[in-house]
Amino acid sequence: MPLSSRSLKLAIPAFGLIGALMLGGCDRQSSQPAQPAASASAAVGNAEFVGLIDRSHKGSAIPGLTFHDPAGKELQLAKLTGKPLLLNLWATWCAPCIAELPKLDTLAAVKGDALQVVTVSEDLTGGDKVSSFLSSRGYAHLSPWLDPDNAASTSYQVSTLPTTIYYDAAGHEVWRYSGGHDWTNAETGKMLAEAK
Repeated sequence: MPLSSRSLKLAIPAFGLIGALMLGGCDRQSSQPAQPAASASAAVGNAEFVGLIDRSHKGSAIPGLTFHDPAGKELQLAKLTGKPLLLNLWATWCAPCIAELPKLDTLAAVKGDALQVVTVSEDLTGGDKVSSFLSSRGYAHLSPWLDPDNAASTSYQVSTLPTTIYYDAAGHEVWRYSGGHDWTNAETGKMLAEAK
């Protein structure tokens, strides 16, 4: 059945939005084990910082997920209460993830005592790869937490990386953000102020 001119006018903006979302995050297709690594110029003009905020899970409690670092140290997500938590799910093969990591590192440095910034790698292979990836770029405020079984992606029903989930100090979700974001801009300040 052919589309009417009205249907076409409605469909074109929807295709534009879908395209922007695809540009803003890495698709989590299991049949494709890795996407090409981003170059340093990938974030020029904030091309990698396109995303979507979702407040539909507001009030949900932090799930009982546990992550490990390459040395075996354990991080229990549900115990991270007392101050707001920004949980970022990323991967070394995801260009928008790589583009936003320096911004997350800066945010963690600036907000230090007022905000917990936790980055969790969804890479399926090797904690040493994640650890060397972060240290080689000089990210002093981001730890190499690992989720090799993708338990977080399953729990949050994530299909796009990066995805960032924000919790208030009591451990209740405020919002989640799918796609890359500049975590050092003025909009971020307003977004973080939503945790009361």
